[in-house]
Amino acid sequence: MRLAVLDIGSNSVHLLVVDAHVGAPPLPATSHKEVLRLAEYLGDDGMIDAAGQERLHNFIAEAVEIAEDQGSEQILAFATSAIRDAPNGAELIDSINAQLGVTLNVMSGKDEARVTFLAVRRWFGWSAGKILLLDIGGGSLEIAAGQDEYPEAAVSVPLGAGRTYSDFIPDPLPSAEDIHSLQKYARSQIGRIAGKINRVGTADQVVGSSKTFRSLARIAGAAPSGDGIYAPRKLFRRDLAGIIETLSSRTPEERATLPGVSQARAGQVLAGAIVADAAFAIFDVNVMNISPWALREGIIMRKLDLLDSAETSSAMRVELV
Repeated sequence: MRLAVLDIGSNSVHLLVVDAHVGAPPLPATSHKEVLRLAEYLGDDGMIDAAGQERLHNFIAEAVEIAEDQGSEQILAFATSAIRDAPNGAELIDSINAQLGVTLNVMSGKDEARVTFLAVRRWFGWSAGKILLLDIGGGSLEIAAGQDEYPEAAVSVPLGAGRTYSDFIPDPLPSAEDIHSLQKYARSQIGRIAGKINRVGTADQVVGSSKTFRSLARIAGAAPSGDGIYAPRKLFRRDLAGIIETLSSRTPEERATLPGVSQARAGQVLAGAIVADAAFAIFDVNVMNISPWALREGIIMRKLDLLDSAETSSAMRVELV
């Protein structure tokens, strides 16, 4: 079937249309994306203001039209931390659902971690053993661990690259104090929940699945996106200190000239690097494998699993002789 996945994130809103089949990887048909940065439309009370609501409404209306034009049989629409945390998020979702005819679901941070873990497990397979997953989004950091298709432990902490950039790095060229403050905060937040993850046991493989980790790996010399999704990509702990030093010594405009860094994320990539470094330190990670599949692919996998489980089979008639 042809499915459309609509992802309303803290940084960007993304429509992905795929041809999906049970037992096969989803094949992308078309993609439509806009950097919206919903966090920038939050008032002092945490509410998404009228301008942000209008931009989101317009994008979703456009996305629905594209999905229908592409022959999508169903739109799987979900929102993450920016709408989840806004006091008027539920009201906004009700308005979108009523006016645009979609069912926009809000995922909890734990569900984000669980479904992303499913996508990562499907990508790396059973031979990966016990996986520790890290995913730095715009608003939150999701962490999950386990050896099955769904994790034994899954948590979410407010350490997204966009959120921490806004809260801790006020200037284009941050001071050493700014960086130290975020480092200290990130380690304390991750340390607070580390026991839940560590109780699962030592991971056989550590995986990063977000745009932030892909950018950091690319800065460190990993294969460019043009090499395709099957090119192996890794991020090493030994490279993070140098990446942080490089990013902190450049303005956002200068960072955007680095490989893997877009203009839209040139500011927050530094905050993401600091959060990544804190996670590597707390969980004693030396090397991470980068997954091309993340939350959107996990949503598709879960949908296909539900379709597969709904199938019925007839018992064979056995004749005894």
